[in-house]
Amino acid sequence: MKIIHKYILCIVFLITGFQVRSKDYSITEFGVKSDGLTCYTTSIQRAIDAIHEQGGGCLVFSAGRYVTGSIYLKSNVTIHFEEGAVLYGSTNPLDYVKDAYVGWHSLIFAVKQENIGITGPGIIDGRGFITANNLMSLIHYGIIQDPLELDRPNESNRPENIHFVECNNIVITDITLRNPAGWNQTYDRCKNLHIGNIRVEANAYWNNDGIDIVDCDGVVIKNSWFDAADDAICFKSHSPDQVCQNVVVDNCVGRSSANGLKFGTASYGGFKNIKVTNLTIYDTYRSAVTIASVDGAEIENIEVDGVKAINTGNVFYLRIASRSNSGRAPYMKNIRISDVYAEVPPYKPDEGYNYEGPIQDQPRNILPASISGMPGTPIQDVTLKNITIVYPGGGDPFYAYRGTTPAELDSIPELLTGYPEFSRWKELPAWGVYLRHVEGIIFDNVVLTAWKPDYRPAIVMDDVHTGDFRKTIINEPNNAGKEQIITYKSINILK
Repeated sequence: MKIIHKYILCIVFLITGFQVRSKDYSITEFGVKSDGLTCYTTSIQRAIDAIHEQGGGCLVFSAGRYVTGSIYLKSNVTIHFEEGAVLYGSTNPLDYVKDAYVGWHSLIFAVKQENIGITGPGIIDGRGFITANNLMSLIHYGIIQDPLELDRPNESNRPENIHFVECNNIVITDITLRNPAGWNQTYDRCKNLHIGNIRVEANAYWNNDGIDIVDCDGVVIKNSWFDAADDAICFKSHSPDQVCQNVVVDNCVGRSSANGLKFGTASYGGFKNIKVTNLTIYDTYRSAVTIASVDGAEIENIEVDGVKAINTGNVFYLRIASRSNSGRAPYMKNIRISDVYAEVPPYKPDEGYNYEGPIQDQPRNILPASISGMPGTPIQDVTLKNITIVYPGGGDPFYAYRGTTPAELDSIPELLTGYPEFSRWKELPAWGVYLRHVEGIIFDNVVLTAWKPDYRPAIVMDDVHTGDFRKTIINEPNNAGKEQIITYKSINILK
């Protein structure tokens, strides 16, 4: 991992060096005014094209309010927004392009370009709530065709703020990204991507992810803050022929009405050689950390080191399943999660936000963290080190019940083909950690604490081969004589 980190930093220095040497051009030189009303899509695009044709440079937006529809960033061009500069997305859905190659709408596109950037400290504001509702009107009038599944327009028909595809040498720094109508920023099959010191406020509408990294190679995300209605920091793999790899994430903060840090759900190719350090997750509805291979992905060498998760619905969820494997044999191995402090509340952690996670799979008691492969395909070689999780406890068998007899454990469904979320089991037989179809797991200084007595044991394992739980501390009031670690169909377990 150190070699990967040094490699990525070298690429970043090369990229930033190119950006610093570029010539500046003011947007006002191209007839664009900061009145906040006129949509200057054509003029802004002509400015980008002219700078690109001159060999490159930096297009500077000074303080003011500017409006545009879809524009395309070109090679060797950086867009810089000075303090007080705001680029507003048009609220007319017809001002946006659904790119034929990309298949999505976006405010700023880049397709097969290199040496490009978007820098701050200004703001890009998609005004997504207004745009999405205007889009709904056009759909109802029959002007735009859309399936309206879940009573909302398809994600691809709602403009993102940024969508880059197959681009090399990208710098996104110091910018604030607000209010997309769909996903916020997507980087798909890009190489050498540096994202630093950005602020994301993506909670204007449904499916507002903070950031999506899709099948990219060589990525650094540092010192950034994400507030998202959907997943905050999300890695995806859309193609079985591609891999998202060689990634460093450091010193980031996320809040989400879905997951904080997520690998998936789209997981066709794989995720490899990824290191996440110094991550803070708060007020998050689902899991602080989710790693999922449900479409045939190959996942290996993932390290998450240093997580503080406060007021999160679940701490970690590792999952192999077969939603859409297309004949591929998935795997997940060499996963290291360390230096974690997490608190799980007894209530819905994102309550009160405009776009909360759904009230579903109720009734149920608070669910444990879980690591679950599938029969014949275990999750392999997992190390949990220096982990402290504080649960509310208080699981009530008269509210919802799952027992630990062989018959009761066998009755837990595999749920291999559905959408993967920790809550889909409704009730699990442990209050701390549930392990199923796992091969090679180490608990090294893992502390599980329940504030109230729970009818369930702390740890339940089913079909676990080779595990060391000797450095595990379990704190539960009034638990004298209670068996806290249950093993079933498991061998070579040290406890």
